[in-house]
Amino acid sequence: MNLAARQQALDRFLSGCRPLWHAQPFREIRPDWCRRWPALTADLLALDDGEQARLADDGEAAAAFVARHVPEVAALPELGDVAAGRISSFEDHDRFWDWGIPGRKRAQIEAFAATVHGSGLPVVDWCGGKGHLGRLLARQWKVRVSTLDSDPALCADGQDLAARAGVAQDFVVADVTVPGVPLDRGLHAVALHACGHLHRALVTRAAPSGLGALDVAPCCYHRGVEGVYSTLSGPMLTVVSADDTRMAVTEAVTAAPRQVRQRDREIAWKLGFDAWRRRQSGCDGYRSFRPVPAAWSRGSFGEFMQLMAQRENLAVPAASDMDKLERRGWQRQREVMRLSVVRHAFRRPLEIWLALDLAVRLENDGYAVQLRCFCERPLTPRNLLISARLD
Repeated sequence: MNLAARQQALDRFLSGCRPLWHAQPFREIRPDWCRRWPALTADLLALDDGEQARLADDGEAAAAFVARHVPEVAALPELGDVAAGRISSFEDHDRFWDWGIPGRKRAQIEAFAATVHGSGLPVVDWCGGKGHLGRLLARQWKVRVSTLDSDPALCADGQDLAARAGVAQDFVVADVTVPGVPLDRGLHAVALHACGHLHRALVTRAAPSGLGALDVAPCCYHRGVEGVYSTLSGPMLTVVSADDTRMAVTEAVTAAPRQVRQRDREIAWKLGFDAWRRRQSGCDGYRSFRPVPAAWSRGSFGEFMQLMAQRENLAVPAASDMDKLERRGWQRQREVMRLSVVRHAFRRPLEIWLALDLAVRLENDGYAVQLRCFCERPLTPRNLLISARLD
């Protein structure tokens, strides 16, 4: 199946199942689908902690669980499957290429560089920070590399690292979202984990700028999306909100146990506050609030509630209410994590839908395009790679 046909099939499927994956249990105490599939709801709420965590981590297992009650969901694993890219052999590199790079990040860069294939063209390293990827490719492909980034300090550090490594790499301080940033014809652009608006800017400018090749690993699709995601490849049936695009990147396979515990507590305390606000307003609907500073979740629940109530112009709960509100928060956290298994089943297919929008846009612009994985998911869940070459 070619990319456009796959995109259309996935688009039809996601559009038809939108009530399942668009609902947010954090905001809705019982999403509408709970009434349609009460047995699914009961089975989810009965999950023990270990099984809930397993299903949250494994989208295919989550799809199989949901498919017991919604048979059409059984098609999700096939729709969410992407083949691994072909790995190139690597020559040995001296110690200067990876100076100061954390181990996991270095492994991601090496996996990306081993999967992309040189075109013989000079390289532009899009939003490259200190230019670690560009530095490796300059040595591996024996081509000149220009790294673009908006942070002058990162560019300065990268220039120093390039000099130590003795590679042909220069740095340009630039906001790549500004149309006037120069992109010469006949370049090979690479972008490892450029966030939403940054990778979309590269894809939309590729053909007008005459780029000869692109290798893009998208990340943080929600960045730069306000309201509803605007497709680049043409009209689609599926309506994807900014929150939906965020769902595609919510996996925590690289999180330490301490981070998971902190996340769970933050969710529970926010839900405890949400219960208080619903009571105070007399309205059972969810109202969003501004991001909560991480430091507010490091004290006691009572201190958290006082800070939140004061910021949101609500009465501070009485001391006698605090225990009940905290228990309610943890109860809701448990329910939210279990009901969210339905969303986890759709997480990877939605990410692929977003990546296909980029890939098909490049096809429409005259490129030969492949969508592959450049590494295994435990190294990074954002392992999709869009490779495009000008026909």
